[in-house]
Amino acid sequence: MKKYLIVGIIIALVITSCGRSSYNGELVGVQGRKKWFEPDPYGMLFVPQGSFNMGPSDQDVAWAMNTMSKTVTVDAFWMDETEVTNNEYRQFVHYVRDSILRYKLGEAQIEGFFKVDENGDPYDPPVIDWDMEIDPRDNEEISYIMEEMYYPPEERYFGRKQIDTRKLTYTYFWVDYKQASKESSKYNYETQTYEGDVYNLQGERVPIQDRSSFIMRDAVACYPDTLVWIRDFTFAYNEPQALMYFWHPSFDDYPVVGVSWKQASAFSIWRTQYLNTFLAQQGNAFVQEYRLPLEAEWEHAARGGLDFSMYPWGGLYTRNNEGCYIANFKPMRGRYVDDGALYSNKVASYDPNEYGLYDMAGNVAEWTSSAYDESSYMFSHDMNPIYQYNALPDDPAIMKRKVIRGGSWKDVAYFLQTSTRSYEYQDSAKSWIGFRNVRSYMGLK
Repeated sequence: MKKYLIVGIIIALVITSCGRSSYNGELVGVQGRKKWFEPDPYGMLFVPQGSFNMGPSDQDVAWAMNTMSKTVTVDAFWMDETEVTNNEYRQFVHYVRDSILRYKLGEAQIEGFFKVDENGDPYDPPVIDWDMEIDPRDNEEISYIMEEMYYPPEERYFGRKQIDTRKLTYTYFWVDYKQASKESSKYNYETQTYEGDVYNLQGERVPIQDRSSFIMRDAVACYPDTLVWIRDFTFAYNEPQALMYFWHPSFDDYPVVGVSWKQASAFSIWRTQYLNTFLAQQGNAFVQEYRLPLEAEWEHAARGGLDFSMYPWGGLYTRNNEGCYIANFKPMRGRYVDDGALYSNKVASYDPNEYGLYDMAGNVAEWTSSAYDESSYMFSHDMNPIYQYNALPDDPAIMKRKVIRGGSWKDVAYFLQTSTRSYEYQDSAKSWIGFRNVRSYMGLK
């Protein structure tokens, strides 16, 4: 009798846990799931799904022969209204700076900087406690460790204590779905093992151990290369830009530059985790990842629903009816300021396109997630076309090319056209290249 009583209790628990009250013998799906409503992401605009003719609508006047016209379809997504600004990117830099410092304080076993479990033991791996205030006045050890974050005395200019930007390295992770999706990477349920191999970031072919083999780890210096303003232009005096552009408050709303493709990709991963960590603390579901746009997504957004437009504003000319230039570029030989700015300008200084997106032409060119190949239009799919290649350190330079779009303040009007494509190397930074993020839309719209 006791045995039957125990079995009865177990069955009751199972029925209760499975929502027995809603059981009716029909296929009704899992009950009790929250209805999903996706609010508009802050600072982003909706770009609807659609088909368009990707590529030039007119003759290839530059004879670049790196593109063709192809009808493609892209899914709906959210896109940043403007390019990522200096102040927005600075939030990323400050996060990296503060997390490195807090990690150092936690490693020094200073109480309060690593979270602990119910037994008072730190988690493994350690979890930073962001609520703990850093006050060096009452703790000499904190002051000593903070000193390590500054340039050493012999490198200080007029004795000023400044953060050593060489130490601001962001370590990040991502899942390599391309490798995970290969037939050779499948999990064998009979042997309960993976039988294939995977390439790590060093280009080494190693056996697949478990799911962790597809989780890639990398580290990148997050601080922008401010010396690009001098390096990019020989015999031009751009020292004031190099010294002031990124950190001075007057440039807060200008697009960040001097950021490589790898840095822009790392920023996107940080932005994803930054939001998802907050959502998890609120008990909410995760959102889709922030990322750099596909080349096709970028062109679709730039066209603003105007399929055969040469420029994002829809016309054939770079001036409006009043004769004023309507983008920030290089209008004539040496006459940079005729459009209102010598260098890059504040974001949203010119009129948006039909989707409400600013500076899709001019100001700064923008990184995309796509690798560059002159013939990629030929072999890429016509549905969300993509060509990506994760270049390894020893790969030749030609394999490290990434597509940039939109033209910049230093470019002639040809590069402002919605179909014009160019490239730069993923580990290089320029004073005329920035970026903006996109986020896939969850659902159909």
